[in-house]
Amino acid sequence: MICYTEQDLVSVAGRENNKKRTYLVVNRLQGKHVPVSPHKALQMFDALGALLEKEYKEEKLLLIGFAETATAVGAAAAGRLHAWYLQTTREQIEGVEYFYFSEQHSHAAEQKLVKDDLDQVLPFVDRIIFVEDEITTGKTIWNIIQLLKKTYPDCPPFSAVSILNGMAADCQNIYKERKIGLHWLVKTQHETYPDQVSGLEGDGVCHVCSTEKPSRMPEEYGIGGLENARRLTKGAEYRMACQQMAEKALQALPAGRGSRILVVGTEEFMYPALILGELLEQAGTEVRCHSTTRSPIVVSKRAGYPLRERYQLSSLYDAQRRTFIYDLTAYEEVLIVTDASGEKEGLYSLVNALHEQGNDKIYVIRWCEA
Repeated sequence: MICYTEQDLVSVAGRENNKKRTYLVVNRLQGKHVPVSPHKALQMFDALGALLEKEYKEEKLLLIGFAETATAVGAAAAGRLHAWYLQTTREQIEGVEYFYFSEQHSHAAEQKLVKDDLDQVLPFVDRIIFVEDEITTGKTIWNIIQLLKKTYPDCPPFSAVSILNGMAADCQNIYKERKIGLHWLVKTQHETYPDQVSGLEGDGVCHVCSTEKPSRMPEEYGIGGLENARRLTKGAEYRMACQQMAEKALQALPAGRGSRILVVGTEEFMYPALILGELLEQAGTEVRCHSTTRSPIVVSKRAGYPLRERYQLSSLYDAQRRTFIYDLTAYEEVLIVTDASGEKEGLYSLVNALHEQGNDKIYVIRWCEA
């Protein structure tokens, strides 16, 4: 298994207008804010799954991945473990009952978890494991544990796993006293992070992308059989469904792939884009993958700073919501992979952002239920 270090993964960026915390940890291999080889992202997620496999091999597990940045992390780990999987969400699902809770330090604090699915699965699992990209205090996870314990008196034990763990010793001791297992790939030291963004000038390039219909619209391909990880699923089955979606999409697209391709996921919908990107890599194509995000991050020209150019978009899920994508460049081909439907302004703004960097060959792949 690859051993990762803080230097391998961590860049520190400034949060825009967030007084709760001035900095944001940008993981260079996660495939969210920074374009990355999808294989490298999935390899890192698999390493996290391997930690859990060693520790909980004999237990029946439910993994809960946190939106939006840890959705792919949790899905990949659940696939390796053949565990049940459910992600939190900020989107609206009709006809279900939710648990609502707040995410510490977030610019978009409200998270939801489908209670109906927990009612269904908890009698059959030995442990609930919360999956994050980064844990700094553990307060968010503790908030939802308290909520679940109140609702389910016979709730199974809990653990938490993350790529990065910046918890101070006192926070770790609290988890130990509460018998909550803790696991991580890399231990981080956050004490210097605020200083790294102190005096940061937001002198990077910021674009506000038009929501008007572009002069050249991409071709769209609908792929049926959507497996929605906002609802309860089995990790291995979700991985297989993503793989099948990716294969069908590549069969449907016109022949003649470019030699350098960008695959773009949308907000919580990261994992299927990474799976499709890895399939292209296996065919010998150079691929980069990242996704749109709700996170408004400062961009800067400072040497060594991780993000230099920002594109403000309308969300593909809610036309009234701002989203962003960072550090676009020109590729021979771009594949937008999404489960969003109906919000034309969001797609228009993303396509306009891609056009600004000279990307003309763009395709949209919509994973849908029908």
